[in-house]
Amino acid sequence: MSKILNGLLEKRAKAWNEMQALDTRALEGKRDMTADETRQWDEFDAEIGKHDVSIKREEKRVSLERRMAETSLPHESETTDKSTPESRASEAFETFLRSGVVNGRPAKSFDEYRDLQQDVDIKGGYTVPLEQFQAELIAAKDNQVFIRQKARKFQLVGAQSLGVPSRDTDLADATWTAEVGTITEDTDMTFGKRSFEPHQLTKLVKVSNKLIANSAIPITQEVQSRMAYKFGITEEQAFLTGNGAGQPLGLFTASTSGISTGQDVSTGNTTTSITFDGLIEAMYSLKGQYQAVGEWLFHRDALKQIRKLKDGEGQYLWQASTQAGQPDLILGKPLNMSEYVPNTFTAGLYVGMFADFSNYWIVDTLSMTMQRLNELYATTGEVGFISTMWVDGMPTLGEAFARVTLS
Repeated sequence: MSKILNGLLEKRAKAWNEMQALDTRALEGKRDMTADETRQWDEFDAEIGKHDVSIKREEKRVSLERRMAETSLPHESETTDKSTPESRASEAFETFLRSGVVNGRPAKSFDEYRDLQQDVDIKGGYTVPLEQFQAELIAAKDNQVFIRQKARKFQLVGAQSLGVPSRDTDLADATWTAEVGTITEDTDMTFGKRSFEPHQLTKLVKVSNKLIANSAIPITQEVQSRMAYKFGITEEQAFLTGNGAGQPLGLFTASTSGISTGQDVSTGNTTTSITFDGLIEAMYSLKGQYQAVGEWLFHRDALKQIRKLKDGEGQYLWQASTQAGQPDLILGKPLNMSEYVPNTFTAGLYVGMFADFSNYWIVDTLSMTMQRLNELYATTGEVGFISTMWVDGMPTLGEAFARVTLS
């Protein structure tokens, strides 16, 4: 853990302890806070909010620094073993990104799919990103968004879609029957299928020829990193609010194919805010096996409300984390925050969720294309880089999710 992050966590914990001390004095005195105590409480609350933002930023900085150190390509001045197929492939791919040259000759176009058996150099093998390159794109998304970290992930090989059998309705309860008598036939149990068909996700980046040739920083790594980030946030929005038409089906989209309105929990909440009772209602609307591994998901605007909620003993529901990498807690359950959770506080709208997120499934294809456009932007002195991936996602078991809804 970085010294900066450790210091921020300590400062947040100190402010939190001061807030609790103010509450404790008022409770022990069986009185409301004085005007001066209220002012101090608000100041500490604002300080915690600032620390939250700084902590998130520092965690991202440390994570990005670690990823870049792990995946940075060696500079020409560094000593590397270029005798292995992996190093030759890495060098050739870097050369392709910079100059469009493959095996000493200009490449007119590039539309190469990742294939673990593609090992013929003269047919483009050296231009194909190593498996580590594709894996880093996925890892970068995992570090920058929430749902992909928690969901179950599958890779589609040799087919256009993935079909998963589903038990839509269960057997009726068994019936008591006489030793000699007619056995009741079940008519309730039905089966269906969930189909995943990865949808295309693309991004284009244009870089000037002069910058590619003269940049003092590893410009191709920057292109890789930013493409991964853009894919990640685009996926995150679809995983949360996508309508399922040409894109993933989101958690906050009511659908009989995903999470129906029967999983919406508004009891206890008001028309404009989340309440202590409303959170309890949402948590306990799920079966015990989902509660045991369940986690909360809210927008930061919702957390502004939740962080001020107290139980009947005057204790805050929100429990601050004091260790880097460990989440804050609400009612003893991990708290996750996403900028893409709905945050309009109006009657009937979704404002959060408690769920076992492993019941959201994501299906990726193994294929990844990267294309260099040498001539399309030649008149402006630029080169285009296009990256493409295919992904689908949807909730597969509605009963594992409870959407927090305003009354």
